[in-house]
Amino acid sequence: MPPIDDPSLLEALLPVAVAAGREAHAIYLRGCPVEHKADHTPVTEADQAAEAVILAHLAALAPHLPVVAEESCAAGRIPQVGAAFFLVDPLDGTKEFIARRGDFTVNIALVRAGVPVIGVVYAPVGGMLYAGDVVAGRAFRCTQAADGSPAGARQRLHVRPVPPAGLTAVVSRSHATPQTEHYLEGYSVHERVSVGSSLKFCLVASGEADLYPRLGPTMEWDTAAGHAVLSAAGGQVLAPGGQPLRYGKPDFRNTYFVAAGAFPLVPLAA
Repeated sequence: MPPIDDPSLLEALLPVAVAAGREAHAIYLRGCPVEHKADHTPVTEADQAAEAVILAHLAALAPHLPVVAEESCAAGRIPQVGAAFFLVDPLDGTKEFIARRGDFTVNIALVRAGVPVIGVVYAPVGGMLYAGDVVAGRAFRCTQAADGSPAGARQRLHVRPVPPAGLTAVVSRSHATPQTEHYLEGYSVHERVSVGSSLKFCLVASGEADLYPRLGPTMEWDTAAGHAVLSAAGGQVLAPGGQPLRYGKPDFRNTYFVAAGAFPLVPLAA
């Protein structure tokens, strides 16, 4: 069992995300019914099956650390957390999964002292695995098919300088808001990309986009893994007032935030 400061913990989490993604992908291919939770958000067999895989692995890997996982919390199983804990979204982008658009992800993050310091994001349909270790300043991606074939070569990730033509803004496919449109008016936006799930963070981390404002509701498990990948790639995620987005809040609910590369941001109103 690697200690939480050990760089090998990131390596240990990679196959966990892939195993959960393989489970979700198999259900995606055959289809499944859609149910709704108490908050009226959709949930599928894939959400639950992928979470079961992750929880089993984390219990063996780091039994001393609490795990805050979306479906467990929806069922009322909410652990007490301390300085270090895991945040898990077993299937981020359930709406994209249901609509069969494919851009859903498995998210696993380690939070320490309110900061996501390790993150793994796996997109099984695209066959892409993203990872970041903030303390080590290391972020990478590689191809990783859901069929269990060997991973491809790792590509280092780093945010890019602002392009001369203007910014590429990535926006939520399912959760666009008028407030987001108003915020983007403060920038010179050359292009917009619409995508679901935590892949928005990963596009900024990989230098394929520059700016991701989220002026709508999210939970901490939606964002922590992507946040860690982006931070490890040199990016930033700021809450209203210009403060870093923090984790471990009593209800695990995020404020609005903006994620971006390393350039000055228009502040969000506090």
